[in-house]
Amino acid sequence: KPECPPVKQKLRRTHPDMAVKIKEEVQKQIDVGFLVTSEYPQWVANIVFVPKKDGKVCLCVDYRDLNKASPKDDFPLPHIDTLVENTAKFKVFSFMDGFS
Repeated sequence: KPECPPVKQKLRRTHPDMAVKIKEEVQKQIDVGFLVTSEYPQWVANIVFVPKKDGKVCLCVDYRDLNKASPKDDFPLPHIDTLVENTAKFKVFSFMDGFS
């Protein structure tokens, strides 16, 4: 939406132990090319970390402000039952997940 000004979310505090894990995970994703550095971004969204059972962290991004500013799509996502039904007729189904 053109009337929405860019939002730079304020940096959230994290526990020092988690900050180390987050830094390691971000560096890992930079090293393989999933993330790139941006010097002067117009939009800044915070990282939200979700602790995993194995002690690592799963990184997510808080895009709520960006989503509010994005135009609504006239083409909604299909219902999950339709997706499952359409995939069930195939012998092979695959998906890509970076580091799960």
